[in-house]
Amino acid sequence: MARGHDTAALVLRATLGPMLFVHGWNKVNGPGGIEGTTGWFQALGLEPAEVHARMAAGTEMAAGAALTLGVANPLPAAAAVGLMTVAARTDHRGKGFFVFKGGWEYAGVVGGAAVALAALGHGRYSLDGLLRPGGGGVGPALLAAGLGTASAAALLAACYRPERKPDDTQTDQ
Repeated sequence: MARGHDTAALVLRATLGPMLFVHGWNKVNGPGGIEGTTGWFQALGLEPAEVHARMAAGTEMAAGAALTLGVANPLPAAAAVGLMTVAARTDHRGKGFFVFKGGWEYAGVVGGAAVALAALGHGRYSLDGLLRPGGGGVGPALLAAGLGTASAAALLAACYRPERKPDDTQTDQ
């Protein structure tokens, strides 16, 4: 990998990794704590909400730390894709593109950047670079995208139970 690629991977890791870690930390230690996160997940329709709140926080922190250190490519990228897919489907769905209106912009950019990082590999300035040079390419990118999306789909199929709104087209007779 050329030094430019190594630097690009380092910059992406130094951006995505800490951001994901802090998002997870905030779910546990932010203003509402894990109780507030649990209530939010309950309102989204993720059951059991407490399990999902803890799982999301732990996954964000673990994936964030792994991306920051540059270890186990493409698994932390797959975790980021999974997290963002669930977020896009539950919290951002139907709100358009722009994140300032609640849209999926943020989730899409984070997921896309994670797949790009899996394609780049973690680079020589990483634990992966010390332990097993290389590690990027189409295969890791497809694995990150596929594993993340499939995991999110399985989680949503098993645990997503949004509140159903009454259908306005039906009349009671």
